[in-house]
Amino acid sequence: MRMTDSDPTTDDATDDASDDAPRDFIREIIAAEVAAGELERPVTRFPPEPNGYLHIGHAKSICLNFGVAREFGGRCHLRFDDTNPAKEEQEFIDAIEADLRWLGFDWGEHLYHASDNFELLYQWAEHLITEGKAYVEDLSADEIREYRGTLTEPGRDSPYRDRAPDENLDLFRRMRAGEFAEGERALRAKIDMASGNINLRDPVIYRIVHAAHPRTGDAWCIYPTYDFAHGQSDAIEHVTHSLCTLEFEDHRPLYDWLVENLPVPSRPRQYEFARLSLTHTVLSKRRLTALVQDGHVTGWDDPRMPTLAGLRRRGLPAEAIRDFVGRIGVTKSGAVVEMALLDHCVRDHLNRHAERRMAVLNPLKVVIENYPEGGSETLDAINNPEDEAAGKRQVPFGRELWIERDDFMEDPPKKFFRLAPGREVRLRYAYFLTCTEAVKDATGEITELRCTYDPETRGGNAPDGRKVKATLHWVAAADAVEAEVRLYEPLFTRPDPGADGDLGADINPDSLVARRGCKLEPALAGTAAGETVQFERLGYFTADPDGAPGRPVFNRTIGLRDTWAKVQKKG
Repeated sequence: MRMTDSDPTTDDATDDASDDAPRDFIREIIAAEVAAGELERPVTRFPPEPNGYLHIGHAKSICLNFGVAREFGGRCHLRFDDTNPAKEEQEFIDAIEADLRWLGFDWGEHLYHASDNFELLYQWAEHLITEGKAYVEDLSADEIREYRGTLTEPGRDSPYRDRAPDENLDLFRRMRAGEFAEGERALRAKIDMASGNINLRDPVIYRIVHAAHPRTGDAWCIYPTYDFAHGQSDAIEHVTHSLCTLEFEDHRPLYDWLVENLPVPSRPRQYEFARLSLTHTVLSKRRLTALVQDGHVTGWDDPRMPTLAGLRRRGLPAEAIRDFVGRIGVTKSGAVVEMALLDHCVRDHLNRHAERRMAVLNPLKVVIENYPEGGSETLDAINNPEDEAAGKRQVPFGRELWIERDDFMEDPPKKFFRLAPGREVRLRYAYFLTCTEAVKDATGEITELRCTYDPETRGGNAPDGRKVKATLHWVAAADAVEAEVRLYEPLFTRPDPGADGDLGADINPDSLVARRGCKLEPALAGTAAGETVQFERLGYFTADPDGAPGRPVFNRTIGLRDTWAKVQKKG
């Protein structure tokens, strides 16, 4: 059968895949079908259930479905498989659409819902009944499981399996009319209770749910199961390639059986690929829901969450996520991907695109005693050494500064090259600085450093050619902007959280450290929420929506150290 469609997904879609497009077994299948004249253009779909937020594992499926459609001049649909009204919310629908657009994908006019097809799906269920291929079940859910058998033992026929089609049709229509309680009856496909594939042992295809639906309201009290709605919605939309993760491989015979036994308008094919597994996180919607509901995180968009909303709030660029997905590829065999690879993709993008700024997170005051009292000046600072077009900015400098407390030691060990009594260092973009005294309070804590500077070293270079071993960042005290900075670490302490059965025991108690009273250069005061910059020497940080004018909040996106290079060396 030749599958055709004349509606490309985007303006930049092409008739053939480009030579430099990624290659994998799914793309090879499509390319072969196109070459053989069996397929004109693919139609794919991304079919999320709106019962939670998307996570980075979904990004792999999103990039695959939208990617192959674009590469082969086809189109990709967004379809909400909204068949479980008890768990679905408009909040999730809105979040899913926002995540897809943020990742860089658009479905145009091809937005669909399984609920669009409820009436037709119901009619097709009646068709199976009249053909003797479906029956109304009176067994309870527990009894259905008992009768289904095990992986090593066949199932047993339900005592209601041989009801006459007329009786089944009457009962099914009464189910729709609301005559029965939730769980009292169900509709099952009549396939093979002795099948080696449990999914073919008379699966439930309709159940009674007395819950209002986000789109259809109270119009229905029976709803199709995911298995019944999914393949048929693919067929209604003329999807050519239903791309699923490997856990649906055992469902494919049921997918095909339903397509073959219903009067569907097209014959889609299902193909499975390995899902994404990532160290130091969980990518199970059930577990992510529990993290939110149990208060381990502040919500679905908590920057510690692997949800796309959480990663976006933490500052991960969409381009880096697409790069990451492209690097791991599409295969049939599953593997756990090191978080270090994602970190590498994020650093690589931000190093090239994020502007540099100076911020002090644990401030210690410096007073430059030989700098004129009341004096100030502005110095040139480079916005991004990787991007000459980013230009320069002006930073204020004065007699009193803030530096990092960790950049000073009163009695330093041999390999500590930063500031110490009698030692000279460079202030970034500014001058050479020498510490002359550490001022302490009654408890012995250092509260202030007294220093001198060399006015001949403006710009950070000495005319006499002398060298220093350390360069420190700083912020002028008179112009500093106070901020809260949230330092994030992985949410879990082990690479395989929950492997021992207790996910809560693996939660990192130090996954969030909030520092208040941080000092930022003035250019950071107006940073827009979602904008990412590099705090020099500290890492990449993103302005959080919790910030207010003059009181910004920044999330640490990622540190500067690239551990992925070490992983590659070991490999």
